[in-house]
Amino acid sequence: MKNNTPLHIVGSISRTLLGLTFIFSGLVKALDPLGTTYKIEDYLGAFGGFMEVLTPLAEVAAWGLIAFEFTLGVALLLNIKTNISSWIACLMMVVMTPLTLWIALTNPVTDCGCFGDAIVLSNWATFWKNIVLLALVVLLLLTKKYIPQTFVPFAELGFTLLALVLVFSLMTYTRLHLPLVDFRPYKIGNNIAELMEIPDDAPTDVYDIRLIYERDGVQQEFTLQDYPKNDSLWTFVDQRSILISKGYEPPVHDFVITDEDFEDITYDILEDNGPVVLAVLYKVEKTNLKQAKRLNKMAEEAEREGRAFYLLTGSGENETECFKQELGYEYPVYSCDPVTLKTIVRANPGIVVLERGVVIDKYNLRNRRDIYSRQCLH
Repeated sequence: MKNNTPLHIVGSISRTLLGLTFIFSGLVKALDPLGTTYKIEDYLGAFGGFMEVLTPLAEVAAWGLIAFEFTLGVALLLNIKTNISSWIACLMMVVMTPLTLWIALTNPVTDCGCFGDAIVLSNWATFWKNIVLLALVVLLLLTKKYIPQTFVPFAELGFTLLALVLVFSLMTYTRLHLPLVDFRPYKIGNNIAELMEIPDDAPTDVYDIRLIYERDGVQQEFTLQDYPKNDSLWTFVDQRSILISKGYEPPVHDFVITDEDFEDITYDILEDNGPVVLAVLYKVEKTNLKQAKRLNKMAEEAEREGRAFYLLTGSGENETECFKQELGYEYPVYSCDPVTLKTIVRANPGIVVLERGVVIDKYNLRNRRDIYSRQCLH
């Protein structure tokens, strides 16, 4: 069978596009496996019920999904067992396409997370992306018999095992340290204060506001232009606001830090001229205590040297107090939204160093280094 027939070309193009898509999807997630874990936790929380009980398995599911996507992508790209890999891809898309349609209709989460933070797609964009992938899978299934085998079985096994080793090695490294590539607005070099600013000419949210009034037991909706103002025959019942168009949202829009008296100290931190160290524990009850014990020494060193040190958490007051007692931590603990903290640094505990609002360093606490001797601080 000739390899340049139209059906062979169509099949090879479909196989290549599918392979590259799955490899890219798996790779960007492998760069940040903890981010994928958080996304799965968001999904399980949104589904509620018995699904929420599965939350402790979110990280296992994340690693399995990443390894599956990446390895399937390699198999498709290299034409490894295409008869099998194409049917696996088909099964995956048959499951994911209706699921993403339901997500687009109900909007339980704001973005799918299918490409991590590298490319953020809306829920509807995710659904249409899956429609395209499903179409490519169908084309591949119809033409796979025209695609001859490329490698001998021993080589196919070798490439498959190599793909698994690579993806698990990458996930292990990034999980123990930090993502090799940071796609989030809190990456090193970014000025948080500047990313919080809203331009004067930025568009704002546009809503269609409907006022509901009742007369003689019958309810009716009105707009702001035609509602029965000053008409005593009508009684106001309710108001509905429908978002027509989303206005400008700055890259950083939820960075708010409060002290133990609930006072906002965000700009005290961002405008500090010296190095400011943020110890981030998005949930103290999920923090590695062995690593967290280092925070006492860091706080003591900062106090002696007159450095600014803030321990941030999204946990409640009771959990935080128990944590302080167990750790013997005698310094103030400051509050920030846990989702924000998980976005700032993929570690619990994680360390972020700011100078005049600019992120100059961040690392996993297990990889502690001398943060005050770095040349960038001087």
